[in-house]
Amino acid sequence: MWCDVRLLDLLLPMRCAVCGVGGDQLCAACRERLPRLEPPFCDRCGAPTAWPVARCRECTGRRLAFASARAAVAYDDDVRRLVRAWKERGLRRLAVEAAEVLVGVLPPPSSSVLTFVPPDRARSLQRGHHPAERLARELGERWSLPVLPLVARTRPAPRQRGLALADRRRNVAGAFAPASEAPRAVTLVDDVYTSGATAAAAASALRKAGARRVEVVTFARVVR
Repeated sequence: MWCDVRLLDLLLPMRCAVCGVGGDQLCAACRERLPRLEPPFCDRCGAPTAWPVARCRECTGRRLAFASARAAVAYDDDVRRLVRAWKERGLRRLAVEAAEVLVGVLPPPSSSVLTFVPPDRARSLQRGHHPAERLARELGERWSLPVLPLVARTRPAPRQRGLALADRRRNVAGAFAPASEAPRAVTLVDDVYTSGATAAAAASALRKAGARRVEVVTFARVVR
């Protein structure tokens, strides 16, 4: 097995998913340049704001099933390359990098349980892994919290990428259901927060399962 790994390293040397430099899947320079999100934030959705607000323009008027959402980095071009390599090119060890960055930016959650947005079965089979679950398990190890599969998919959903906000909400409406009874406080983990539609739909399923407070944690978020 060691020889096989060494041979693969020689034939397919690791390169940074962001800049392409050989050595690591995320080089130290690119890791340092990742755009950490800093306060002030919207209390509800976690969007960066000019000053602290309870609700920002992005989430005002929306019915969100989660109490708060927080992310570690802004989804800029470098983070987009990193996430695509992690999700679409099968670079699973980038979940470790994402978790290390996340715990360096965000404090441990107030809940005692982590869960994750469940995968679309077809995409999960195509990728051979589920990034949100892997991230949740890496965070569970670092925060010493259990990770439970509390949400299930009820149906396949078309990709959210490229959809308008209203279409994103319709796309995931009713796409999730409780997988088991949920504790009163739960932290829901996903890789990227774009519009909050997926997080809100999954949080709604957790609320139906008994959760009274759902906090959302993601590695990255789109900043408008």
